[in-house]
Amino acid sequence: MQAAMIIFMLKWLGIAGAVGALSGSASALFLAGLDWATDSRMNHAWLLYLLPVGGAFMSYLYLKIGSNAGKGNNLILETIHHGKESIPLRMAPLVLGGTIITHLFGGSAGREGTAIQMGGSLAARVGRLLRLDAADTRIILMCGISGGFGSVFGTPLAGTVFALEVLVIGMLRYEALLPCFIASVVGNLVTTAWGIQHVHFQIDVVPDLSLIIILKVLAASIAFGLTALLFSTLTHYFKRTFTKLISHPAARSFVGGTVIILLVFIFGTRDYLGLGIPLIERAFSGDVPDYAFLLKILFTALTLGAGFLGGEVTPLFVIGAALGSSLGIWFNEPVGFFAALGFIAVFSGAANTPLACFIMGIELFGAEAGVYMLMACVIGYLFSGHTGIYSSQQLGASKSKLFLIRAGDTLGDIKKK
Repeated sequence: MQAAMIIFMLKWLGIAGAVGALSGSASALFLAGLDWATDSRMNHAWLLYLLPVGGAFMSYLYLKIGSNAGKGNNLILETIHHGKESIPLRMAPLVLGGTIITHLFGGSAGREGTAIQMGGSLAARVGRLLRLDAADTRIILMCGISGGFGSVFGTPLAGTVFALEVLVIGMLRYEALLPCFIASVVGNLVTTAWGIQHVHFQIDVVPDLSLIIILKVLAASIAFGLTALLFSTLTHYFKRTFTKLISHPAARSFVGGTVIILLVFIFGTRDYLGLGIPLIERAFSGDVPDYAFLLKILFTALTLGAGFLGGEVTPLFVIGAALGSSLGIWFNEPVGFFAALGFIAVFSGAANTPLACFIMGIELFGAEAGVYMLMACVIGYLFSGHTGIYSSQQLGASKSKLFLIRAGDTLGDIKKK
């Protein structure tokens, strides 16, 4: 038994380490590209007017040479579940270039989707080169997820658990625990070694544990879960609506980019373009309007719904932090504390990964608020219902006995019923 475990450890130390190194290097290149794109957009305001053209170009490119890469994160989840499709290596450069174009011209999107797709694509190529069997292929793809996630956010422990938790709602895949941990830690170390610095935020004051604080956190957590539900629902609605009304992908992105430009003029601000990191910084100091989270939802749902490349998670951080900041002011409690809870809890509800989000909170903000963070992530997860940003997530357990599910159904299957 012990000999078999030693062989297993050595095998995956090499394989997962290689995937982590590739994912970390890809994330470093990606994050450097994002910094360049963001700085360029901030210094050259006219770039926003090229958003429709940039989106149309990438959608056309995906249509012509993208093959099944257009499925994005869902392709990786489906391949892990069923193994019926192959993940093309071209997914990595396509999603890298497409996401940088989105941010260069002002689309509101994130970065986790890009990191996961790059990690999954590179992991799939390593798996094919090594001629891994079906079981090991599933594990190496999960390593790609963990390596990409852990390296792009600088949270290796959260990256490990995210890869185990995101596949099936209500269940964890422990057979990949060690490989995912290795890939995530190596990925983060490699990204850092390339000179990339991650943005971190700080909770200045954590309230003492009391009944009144628990009740306020409970109320806020319900709001975080419902906000995650709104984000997922609106994003899927825009995707369906754009697809129904406009048949050609390039035309969809052109129209979506034009709508985003119009919204910038209607609301008179560019604060909701790009990742939104400055909004998070303002949220932790209590300097965001009460409606900020709603506008970030609108801009991001439109961007992704129109077919632009990028992830959802960083905008979810912005949405949660902005809402938490407002709730902290309303509750007359430390603003940074509630902003941090919203930061992780809205993501927890939208991705259906409460444990990964709780661990991310510990990595980003420290353990002092651990009780509150776990409460926020769990309640946010429950109140988001059976919705989420990944339609290929399978349901392993219902969030309530009042809602019956069929084992193996996906979130996409539920929406069709």
